[in-house]
Amino acid sequence: MLLRYFYDEKLSHASYLVGCQATGEAMVIDPARNIEPYLDVADREGLRIVAAAETHIHADFVSGARELADRVGATLYLSDEGDEHWKYQYLDTVFHRLVKDGDTIQIGNIRLEVMHTPGHTPEHISLVLYDLPTTDKPIGIFTGDFVFVGDVGRPDLLEEAAGIKGTAVPGARQMFRSLQRFRELPDHVQVWPAHGAGSACGKALGAVPSSTVGYERLTNWALMIDDEETFVKELLADQPEPPKYFKHMKRINKEGPALLRELQALPRLYPAKEIIDRLLHEGAQIVDTRPAEKFAAAHLKGSINIPLGKSFTNWSGWLIDYDRPLYVIAGRESIDEVRAALFSIGIDNVEGYIDPGFANPFRDARLALDHYASVEPSQVKDRLGEYFVLDVRNKSERKAGHIDGAQHIMLGYLPDRLNEVPKNRPILVHCELGGRSAIAASILKAHGYEHVYNLAGGYARFKAETHAP
Repeated sequence: MLLRYFYDEKLSHASYLVGCQATGEAMVIDPARNIEPYLDVADREGLRIVAAAETHIHADFVSGARELADRVGATLYLSDEGDEHWKYQYLDTVFHRLVKDGDTIQIGNIRLEVMHTPGHTPEHISLVLYDLPTTDKPIGIFTGDFVFVGDVGRPDLLEEAAGIKGTAVPGARQMFRSLQRFRELPDHVQVWPAHGAGSACGKALGAVPSSTVGYERLTNWALMIDDEETFVKELLADQPEPPKYFKHMKRINKEGPALLRELQALPRLYPAKEIIDRLLHEGAQIVDTRPAEKFAAAHLKGSINIPLGKSFTNWSGWLIDYDRPLYVIAGRESIDEVRAALFSIGIDNVEGYIDPGFANPFRDARLALDHYASVEPSQVKDRLGEYFVLDVRNKSERKAGHIDGAQHIMLGYLPDRLNEVPKNRPILVHCELGGRSAIAASILKAHGYEHVYNLAGGYARFKAETHAP
């Protein structure tokens, strides 16, 4: 047997390729939309990808299952649990087999046993792996968003992100019962989850890529609670804000994502003033992917800044409108990475890109450029009353300590709550360390706020230097 682990840091998403070297067959578990890494590994190992399986209809990334079916003819193994709201709608376009609790999937000498594990979602399944030539005992379990290292999947996403009311508490109760089945697995069984630290699919995910049933029984908070009512209360408490794009992912993955071969090539645009003005007038979005300090020094009026980095995909999903055309500012060396990150969460409406050369020292005076400033805590600590202080951190960070009088609007909700931010006062915006507030500053500037200042080092530095609570 061969097992390979793939991890997308921008999405905190783990996927797996498992292959039978005796027969040369392989399958992918919870594949990402970019299937090239799986094809490369299979080719190097002399394997054919004949199947792909999903543990559930994902809400945080676009699945690559349909892409694998199209490119290599893989048979898709998909859950047939859940009611009519949790059924795939593109099955007439792919080879597939719907599976339920107790069904088995055979790939060469490898057997996967389906275990229905609802809680995170009603249709969720886990896959128990057997390496039959070696032993008839299970070797591991692909848990998807059921059990993570140190945590379990949140059951409130359907209610919080998808707007399906009354599902959080029943989902938590389902999770409690699913965990009772998990406890019955042997201690040695390895646990291979679909997410690691940084994912919004739970609240305390560990950074270790895998675990065992025995270790999780000893250390995972969710497996230490035996009372159902206490478990439900703890599971639903203090979950992070669910990204807005999750509701789009559920729809895209249920209906079937567009195939990448169907998407158009990306043209490069010259940033002439009349072109930029026309795009903005027509309702287009312009996202500048340069580092925050470069954007702050000079950027196109009307653009927002989401720096290309580990958090780029998450904040793109929060802040980009899926229904409006999108143009990105990125160099030729990074545009493929930018586009792949956007595709991974279903942002396919990228119409073109603009080279950041407009911000060079010999700037075209005809371009409408803007800027904003950063200020040190020492510069503002005795003058806070002069500013409208805007805190864009998460609610849990705010709860742990904040600047007195600051208005709290979590970054992802800022575009929807601009009416709460006055335009007749200078705005001092901060987060915990300064990165998210830079994005917030760009949103304010794009919406016509003139006097915007980013607090350098964020609340952490402000607290350390001023001894704030």
